[in-house]
Amino acid sequence: MAGYFTEWGAYGRGFRVKNLAASGAAGRLTHLLYAFGKVDGGRCAVGDPWAAFQKPVTAVDSVDGVADAPTAALRGNIGQLRKLKVAHPELKILWSFGGWTGSAGFSEAARNPAAFAKSCHDLITDARWAGVFDGIDVDWEYPNACGLQCDRSGREALPKVLGALRTTFGDKALVTAAVSGDVRKLAATDYSAAAAQVNWLSAMTYDYFGTGDKDARTAPHSPLTAYPGIPRPGATADATVSQLLKQGVPAAKLLFGIGFYGRGWTGVRTAGPGAVATGPAPGTYEKGLEDYKVLAGRCPPTGTVGGTAYARCGAQWWSYDTPATIRGKVTYARSQSLGGVFAWELSGDTPDGALLNALAAP
Repeated sequence: MAGYFTEWGAYGRGFRVKNLAASGAAGRLTHLLYAFGKVDGGRCAVGDPWAAFQKPVTAVDSVDGVADAPTAALRGNIGQLRKLKVAHPELKILWSFGGWTGSAGFSEAARNPAAFAKSCHDLITDARWAGVFDGIDVDWEYPNACGLQCDRSGREALPKVLGALRTTFGDKALVTAAVSGDVRKLAATDYSAAAAQVNWLSAMTYDYFGTGDKDARTAPHSPLTAYPGIPRPGATADATVSQLLKQGVPAAKLLFGIGFYGRGWTGVRTAGPGAVATGPAPGTYEKGLEDYKVLAGRCPPTGTVGGTAYARCGAQWWSYDTPATIRGKVTYARSQSLGGVFAWELSGDTPDGALLNALAAP
């Protein structure tokens, strides 16, 4: 069971590495992915140096209760990850690069995969944090397709990049990659060849629908299965998994993704999905987006559809996964003999880890 920890959580969210220990998450997770490093000029680079390794951490916010020395070469999140690993030596930690806003540099990286891989290895094994990371995660959104920007590197670009990473890092290191949940994008890349180079592929089986869609109608952002009136056929987790397996990705190398957040609309007058809305609902950090820990109390579930939950409270309509729907998705993942599950991202959970507990349930 893997989970993403975001670099920016140390700011407004106030979600620190210490929270992983306090909630028990560090003891339940097998793998922790630190997001995100960036790809700059076709090379791996630190995303935010201040948050990553420069920001002094106070004693009250520290994993071990000891404040960072002002002159310490390693502070910030990565310094805390080192302390977390001391307390949980069985926990494997990967540095994830890219993400929605940080994937533009992969196009250049694909032109010289060997140089890219060397830069990543040099960064991850930097003497300041040597031994913290057990490998690398590539979150390219999206190879040979369009995300925030478009890439035209070809169907073999991702396999070549991952192959170079595997060669450079060696067989003992972890090399993983995130995969789009959109079946329309999956045809653009040879994911069978990509899977041959990695320990696993993480299918982003969420964000199928959202408030950015042109048609302002409510829809669950992470349906497991289709339901009557679904806006786009094939926009389900089951369709994503089926397509990747059909392409030749081994089930044991495929992880199923769960979002620890909800997407919501306002100006809604009916309870079920497909209702007309006037726009995105207000969110703490972004319109149309809210953490599960907030929604669970403010707008509790009023129904389920397609294997996920939705909630209508006043004029607002939200969709998100709950412990109950997560257990259903875990059952599905096991029925498909998938390699495991992962969470995006851990700060959205309740302080006592309600969602992660559901992911870990036998």
